[in-house]
Amino acid sequence: MLGFLEKLTLTPGEVGPSDAAPLREVGISDKAVEDAIAVCACFNIIDRLADSLNFAVPTPEQFAHTANAPQTHSYILL
Repeated sequence: MLGFLEKLTLTPGEVGPSDAAPLREVGISDKAVEDAIAVCACFNIIDRLADSLNFAVPTPEQFAHTANAPQTHSYILL
């Protein structure tokens, strides 16, 4: 599946029905392939927007520092 999604990301114009055949052969359903394509498309859109708008990506330390932010801002975790 990851190879399929990599091809879809890097060379979408080259992806065709034959690329899904190996996935079906190992038992991956068409629904699972469709779901993976939808998630891949969303991530690619977000990634390209972030690159276009020059978003700053926090470092692992910054992510760790803000991990408890909902608790410090009175959000209720469900």
